[in-house]
Amino acid sequence: MEPTPSYRAVLDEVGPRLKALRAQRGFTLAALSEATGISKSTLSRLESGQRRPSLELLLPLAGAYHVPLDDLVGAPEVGDPRVRMTARALPNGGTFVPLSRGPGPLQAYKMVIADRGAEPVLRTHEGYEWLYVLEGRLRLVLAEHDLVLGPGEVAEFDTRLPHWFSSADGRPVEVLSLFGRQGERMHVRAKPNG
Repeated sequence: MEPTPSYRAVLDEVGPRLKALRAQRGFTLAALSEATGISKSTLSRLESGQRRPSLELLLPLAGAYHVPLDDLVGAPEVGDPRVRMTARALPNGGTFVPLSRGPGPLQAYKMVIADRGAEPVLRTHEGYEWLYVLEGRLRLVLAEHDLVLGPGEVAEFDTRLPHWFSSADGRPVEVLSLFGRQGERMHVRAKPNG
């Protein structure tokens, strides 16, 4: 069944919208292909309008960009315009909320970390992490260092070093985290004098 003219116009706008979203997020076709499992050539044809969008293609793209499917097809906004971030449970207690909406090299999270006990269980994995304490006291064990960070304090480390963190005083601690899976680090453009 051929789409009616009004649907055809909506479908014609999907490609340019996808291309603009990818450019806005700063992703290459290769990075998006890796994140979605869709070939670069299919993504290119989809963005140029040479391939019609389908749910099979749009669902992985919506997941990779962390946007509702409606945003990709240009559905009109209805109801409550607030962005609702979904909290998820941390494996060892507490919650985290993803703050970044794309598959970029750095991901941002807000975490509420519970007391995980006094005995650290150190772990390692690929990546690089930057933690900023918003509220509470964070105990960070990093290799042979055992640190307590308070509000406004920052830790930056390679996650291949054995590490563990928990509440330092039994109360939940709120933390902002930037994490790069392949060891990407933040780029500081200016440093204070002195």
